[in-house]
Amino acid sequence: MHEIGMVPVFWDQEHKILDYQREQFNNSSDVELWRKQGYRHDSFTGAMYDMRNVMPEWTNGFFNLFEGNNMAISLYRMDTGDILPMHQDTYSKYIEVYKIDNPSSIRRAIVFLEDWKPGHIFEIDGVGVSNWKKGQYVLWDYDTPHSAANIGVDPRYTAQVTFTHV
Repeated sequence: MHEIGMVPVFWDQEHKILDYQREQFNNSSDVELWRKQGYRHDSFTGAMYDMRNVMPEWTNGFFNLFEGNNMAISLYRMDTGDILPMHQDTYSKYIEVYKIDNPSSIRRAIVFLEDWKPGHIFEIDGVGVSNWKKGQYVLWDYDTPHSAANIGVDPRYTAQVTFTHV
């Protein structure tokens, strides 16, 4: 299940100057499947600025966008050639930090921090999303399959808002 909507824009260009870090995808069985499917990338995903960092003051605005508990914010940058094939999020760090007993209560939204640019790709539950505007979001239940990629020349920036629904 997913929904698409808009939130008020309260940020400018601050997301571009953060120290994003690239890490390996956290589910090795997905990576193994992707390799069998023919993906030849050295790494999957993009670069994160997440809860392990001190979040800038302006990111507090994301805490009020969705109704829920245990709000966590991560900022995400996909550079040219970054891909994240179809998968379901594991939320392993989130579950550990917030001691979540019922993972099915988890929801995640991505908020697009800039307007869509050619080559920016997002798919959820078999539905392609494109031509988004700054402030558009896609919200899904914990196990909804989705994928993302950037085959364009401009970075693709999103905010991930993870929470448990009430």
